[in-house]
Amino acid sequence: MFIDLNDLAGPARYKLLTAAIVPRPIAWIVSRDAEGATNVAPFSFFNLMSGDPPLICVGIGVRGDAPKDTARNIAERGEFTVSLVSAPQAGRMNVTAVDFPAGVDESLEAGLELSPSRRIEVPWVAQSPVAFECRVHELMRIDRRSLIVAQVAAMHVRDDVVADREHLYLDGPAMDLLARLHNPGWYCRPQAAFQMPQLTLAQWEAMKQSGEAERYLERGVG
Repeated sequence: MFIDLNDLAGPARYKLLTAAIVPRPIAWIVSRDAEGATNVAPFSFFNLMSGDPPLICVGIGVRGDAPKDTARNIAERGEFTVSLVSAPQAGRMNVTAVDFPAGVDESLEAGLELSPSRRIEVPWVAQSPVAFECRVHELMRIDRRSLIVAQVAAMHVRDDVVADREHLYLDGPAMDLLARLHNPGWYCRPQAAFQMPQLTLAQWEAMKQSGEAERYLERGVG
């Protein structure tokens, strides 16, 4: 099946892309407006861009003809936090996605505890296993939507998901993070993990010489 996205309307493009690019991590973003009012909302157009410098990216759409509160707050303040969503917090996360009227504090509606950051003036979700303090590196407007590239200034990691403090290893399964799938409202949790170390050029050449390369290429998972 070949699909030319230029032939489709916006909702159809959104439907296809969000069903195909899965699972997507969820950024539980806390932001503040110019008066200091707090906003909490989840976004799944989110990922890591670079480890050095430490950059993440977030895509934020519009509400009607206006930017969402999160995008406006980030543009005004230049800083925000991203908390990752663990499975026990699924209901709280979903409540923060409700389209509340202006002035409603989503953290109160969802029973969230917000902890102060150390490097910026915006708090983070204390129930989260991992959170990032972020400063805007670059903000782009694309068809009224916001693409935010931010530098991670600091992290908060819950002690029970630290596997090795000396070597900075985290326990991925212990985080039990939610990820977004397709609409309407589908999510997933981590599947059984497997390890597949990256091959060196020497290893790959040796596999070709020994005849193991073809079997390796056909090897799947499951």
